[in-house]
Amino acid sequence: MELTEQQRQSVTEWLAAGASLSDVQKNLKNEFGITLTYMDVRLLVLEIGATVQDKPEPKPAEPKPQPPPPPPEDDPYADEAFDDAAAPGDAQTSKLSLSLDRVVRPGAMVSGDVTFSDGTKARWLIDQYGCFGLEPETPGYRPSPADMQAFQNTLRDELRRHGYA
Repeated sequence: MELTEQQRQSVTEWLAAGASLSDVQKNLKNEFGITLTYMDVRLLVLEIGATVQDKPEPKPAEPKPQPPPPPPEDDPYADEAFDDAAAPGDAQTSKLSLSLDRVVRPGAMVSGDVTFSDGTKARWLIDQYGCFGLEPETPGYRPSPADMQAFQNTLRDELRRHGYA
């Protein structure tokens, strides 16, 4: 359907004011008695060279600012290697909580959540190559060596219990 120059100008003005294609479709019907399908409106907008304004995305609620962590005096992980030969019961002495996901995260063989003894939560996964990943909720967080050892032991026991090892 051909539109007059006035109708084309109205469509351009509506789009400049932030109207969606659906709004243009309704306005054409209400003001000019022109019934077009949604696809016809899309083609019309392309034909006249107008652009649809993107709606601004809603801003997410700003998280409460957390105090910055104290500057590390020394990296506790620099020369430390964690081995699986920890004393039995280490995992129980730490207040660590670990769970496995019922639905595994994409790209992972097994995944879950962990809450360390200081209350910091993190997501963990092991991918199909056996690579381990830990994503804490607090950027830059590093668990204490005792927490990491307890996590390894608890994870090993939990994976065995579920038949992964």
